[in-house]
Formats: sequence, structure tokens, C-alpha cells
Amino acid sequence: MKRYVIILFTALTFMGCQDFLEPENVQELTESSFWQNEADARKALVAAYASLQSHTGSKWTFFEQMYISVTWKADDILNAPTDYGKSIADFTNGTDDGAIASFWKANYTGLSYANQIIEKVPGIEAISDENKDAFVAEAKFLRALYNFNLLVAFENIPLITETPKSPEDFYVSQAEPSAVWAQIEQDLLEAKADLPATREGEDVGRATSWTAAAYLGKVYLFQEKFGSAVTELTDVVDNGPYDLLPNYADNFNGAGENGVESVFEIQWSGNRANGNDERHPFNFEVTPGALGGWELYYPSDWLLSEMMTDQTPTAEYSDRVYSSIFFDDPNSEMLDVYSGVSVPYADVKDDLSHPKFFKKYTGEFDKDYYNGINIHLMRFADVLLMQAEALNEESAANTDAAIAIVNRVRNRSNAADIPLGSMNQSELRQQIRHHERPVELAMEYTIRWFDLYRWAKGSTAPEKISDIMEAHDKPFAENYVDGKHDIFPIPLEEMNKNENLMQNDGF
Repeated sequence: MKRYVIILFTALTFMGCQDFLEPENVQELTESSFWQNEADARKALVAAYASLQSHTGSKWTFFEQMYISVTWKADDILNAPTDYGKSIADFTNGTDDGAIASFWKANYTGLSYANQIIEKVPGIEAISDENKDAFVAEAKFLRALYNFNLLVAFENIPLITETPKSPEDFYVSQAEPSAVWAQIEQDLLEAKADLPATREGEDVGRATSWTAAAYLGKVYLFQEKFGSAVTELTDVVDNGPYDLLPNYADNFNGAGENGVESVFEIQWSGNRANGNDERHPFNFEVTPGALGGWELYYPSDWLLSEMMTDQTPTAEYSDRVYSSIFFDDPNSEMLDVYSGVSVPYADVKDDLSHPKFFKKYTGEFDKDYYNGINIHLMRFADVLLMQAEALNEESAANTDAAIAIVNRVRNRSNAADIPLGSMNQSELRQQIRHHERPVELAMEYTIRWFDLYRWAKGSTAPEKISDIMEAHDKPFAENYVDGKHDIFPIPLEEMNKNENLMQNDGF
């Protein structure tokens, strides 16, 4: 599963309505000729996974639209003075923003492929019942993930659980968010029950029952079902196959791909054979111009200040600081994207246009300019921090137990322990929200912005995002309107196609 190949079959089928069908061409792929055997089911799954990269199959769509849309709003990122993502980062975007539309399209495309698998695979006689259940479970996991992304990003979304059978089926209305959450939970529970616990060989990187369990714990946490989150996440931590990599940097340089810390990753291979292009441009996007990059975004001043407090017992910066950012320090180095040589900060300091840069996903991979390093969606470190947060929120009596879990994550990077008994429930809450998670998970896809959303929407110590933006000196924080900017507008082109959609408030 290290390589996604997008196959072309209809995303939303009309096959039940013969009035809309041309006479079948036996030389072309149709619904009746496709769903025949296990190989077809695997191809359909590949297509469902491929939407994690984008709905277009383009590395540019992934980075310059999907990634930007759900990261640049957050307080850990400062975008460069370019047109890329500018209106998203300064909270002036309208309903016609292409990046927002791409995030919508990619997730609904993947969801549509998943629905087809759920409907069609049970009818394939050439597949055993056990394998049918596993294919359907995998599709339900992906459907849950795509619905989760859409729900958190847009909040008011259509809940689509089957392929349209008539033209009227395309004109769906939005569902109550509670109904979408319920569907996500149901899909993850059913996926967890029927997915295999491990993957081997070419299937490594596909979802497992433990992947579904970890996401189920996350979904419970987002809904403030803290007891359920503790139960699910603790099971993953205690009984799952995961651990922290000894070297933090190996999460981002290709060495730890699909390894012991990986819960779920977007697969990129770097492969360019047969017209494929399984690369992404992260190394160029974050690297300074002095080292051959394009420097489209930087760590925010607030994130840097938090990084500078993340220190070892001997008052040196932790490993996760050095592995996450390139900054003015004698021990800070970064790869030149062309030569692959690691360059000390001091050697290029006078040539830099900005004082600090991100480093994640810049490791040398295939010496072919862009790289094929996988992009994390969930790491075991994230699971541990969610477990600690859920424990702390479940009861103040759990705070020391939660601190011990946080220390496990800190210790991997040689950051000093938080002493037991040194924080109360509220203090640890703030430590997790505004230090541990952003420092450990900085710039990782969907993480920080989705965190800010859930803390704003929750009833447990809710935080207005506008207050966080102002406190953390986010540029253009004065433009932020709570409620409106907590979510994206429904894309204009979707509104124009479907009169049953209602626009989100403020847009």
C-alpha cells in the first residue's frame, strides 16, 4: 500500500437508473464488468485511499490546497507573504476559495469510493465471507475518517451513506452534526471488529483494527466522552502494537515509515515509474531559499517561544526542538535540498530571509528533488497525549497519572520530566493544549487546527479561538470572528449545484 494508483471508475454511480445509461461498451470499465473478484475490490480500496492525497492525484493539490486549508489557520504556522493560502491565514477567505473546495472534494470523493465498496463487495461471489467483511470494514474506516475531516472542517455537512440511485439523490440536505458523529462511531466500531490486527508485506500501511480503535478514541475525545476515550485509548496504549521511536526525527526523514510509532500515514513512495508521480514537495515548501527551498511558511513566533522552553534536565533544547525547526543555535542544522548535505545555521545565517524554519519531512529520500516521505495522520505520541488529556479531563484524581504519560512522550526527546504533583488539573490541561501537543505535533496535517476547533466547541474549559490567536500573536488575529471562522464555508460551487444546502453562518 506504499503506492496509491488512482483508478478511474465512477465516483457516484447512476447504475440503478437505466434511463441514464448508454449501451454498454465491452471495451470500457462498467459497474457490471468491474465488481467481479478480489482484485477488483483491492483496486477500489486503492482509489478510496488515494483521496487522502487528493481528489486530483496531484502533489500540488495536496500541499498547496488541502494541507494549507487546514493548517495555516492555526497559531503554530506563519505563512510567507505569498498568495498561497493568504486569505485562509488572515481570516478573509470567502466561499469561493479553491483550497477549501479541494478539501471538501477530496474527502467526499474518498467517501464515495468507500460507499461503493460497502455496497458492492458483499455481492462478489468470488470472495470469501471473511475477506468480504475485511474489505467492507476497511471501507467503513475510511468513510469514518473522511466524515470526521468534513465534520470538523465544515460542521454542517450532508451525511451520505449510499451511492445515488437517481438524479434527486444528488440534492442532499445537511445532517445534524450529532447524526454524523453517530455514523462515525458506528463505522469505527464495525471496522474495529472486522479489520485484521496487523498487516504484512505490501499491505503494510493499510488500516488495522488498532488503527480504528485509536481513531475511535479520538472521536470520543472530540465529543468529550472522556470515560469512553480513556477506555479506548488505554487499550491501544497497553495492548496495541505501537511504541515511540527512539529517535524523534525518524518520524519525518523516512526511516520510521509505517513503523512502530505509525498509527496511520498517507502513503507516498517517490515512485515515478509508468507515468506515476508519488512525491510531494514538503522539502521545498519549508526549506529556506538559501538552501534551495521556497520557504512558503514558517514556525510562528509563539511556537518558537514554546519550543525554547522545551529543554533537557541540563537546560539544552530537546531533540524534538532540533528535529522540528531550523533556528539560530550552534546545534541546529538543515539539509540543502539539492546537495543533500546538512548545513549548520551559522553557515547560512546571513543569507536567510527569515530567522526560523520548519524541518519536518525535509529529510533526503530519493535525491530526486521532491520526496516520498509519508505524511502522518496519527502517531503513537498523539495517542499518548490524547490518553493523558482524556484521563485528566475525566477526573482531577487522574492528573498525576496523566503527567506520567506526558512524561513518556517528553522523555523520548530528552525533555525534562514534569514533576508529579507539580500541576493541578487546570494547569495540566493548559500544558497539554498549548505546549505538549503543539511542540510534539507542530505543523502535522489537521492536528493543531482541529484541536483548536474542539476546545472552542467543547463545554470543558472552552477557549475562544480569537482569544488564543490574540494571546499567541497570530497575524491578523483582529479579523477572526468566533463562530464564523471556527469552520469553513460550504464551497460556493457546491452551493450553486445543490439548492438544498444551507451556507454556514457569517458567509
